[in-house]
Amino acid sequence: MKNRRCGMTIARQLFFLLCCVPSLFAALQLDLFRYDESQPLNIEEKSAEDHGDVTVHDLRFNDVSRQSMTAYMIVPQGKGPFAAVLYVHWLGGTDTSNRTEFLNEAEEVARHGAVALLVDMPWSVPGWFSHRNMQDDYDFSIRQVQNLRRAIDVLARQGNVDSKRIAYVGHDFGATYGAILLGVEPRIRYAVLMAGTPILSDWFLLGTDLQSEQRDAYMKKMAPLDPANFLGKAKSVPVLLQFATKDKFIPKDKAESFASAVSEPKEFHWYEAEHELNSQATTERITWLETQLKLAPAPSN
Repeated sequence: MKNRRCGMTIARQLFFLLCCVPSLFAALQLDLFRYDESQPLNIEEKSAEDHGDVTVHDLRFNDVSRQSMTAYMIVPQGKGPFAAVLYVHWLGGTDTSNRTEFLNEAEEVARHGAVALLVDMPWSVPGWFSHRNMQDDYDFSIRQVQNLRRAIDVLARQGNVDSKRIAYVGHDFGATYGAILLGVEPRIRYAVLMAGTPILSDWFLLGTDLQSEQRDAYMKKMAPLDPANFLGKAKSVPVLLQFATKDKFIPKDKAESFASAVSEPKEFHWYEAEHELNSQATTERITWLETQLKLAPAPSN
């Protein structure tokens, strides 16, 4: 009888562990991206320009390392409450590898009634990719997700923003880190992810000549941060996925793997384009945001 009770106790313990391991694992993942929310943002405005019926504010705020992040905030006319969109740019070979990538698009969305925040990320600095230290990529990646949470803080603390209508739009690196962000940041209620990868090291290993053992060790180190681990955690968050048929960086199988990791509800669209996508993707992205965020029709001229 004693042995039987002991066996039942062990069985209950095993059952408890099996039930709790997923939640414990999720908690550990979330802990990676915790940051000091009480740390002052120190938002400073450099200038403001009226662009018709929206105002573009050139500002900066403190990231988690107390360094300045530069950004544009585009604000509609009126008192709100407005929806809000955080835009995060790509790492491309053009002069739009910075907060200007989505500037025209964000102005149009703002005219429909959404505050837009467009941030400069570290990959906006020319030569950043080739000059970085690969040993820092893991910690760097955690810090960027934390910094994106700081950017959400900036939006959420605006008195004219509806905290239940915050969206995220990211391209390339912006989509890849955005995918991680979705799994740990509940304030994001909608997302557009463009040409992201499910495996974080896919980006960082581009152009490297590591030996197989070094490459395997690097991928193993980075694997806990893979977007595929986080995309399914954003339950009930509508996601629009945009990928290109001629993308030399994101082949079809990677795009499909990325999309399959996303929870419903989601839309998955292909475009006859290269990695930067095209005007059709832009138009459909704006329309999708207008619908999801319940934005008003743009004012007539």
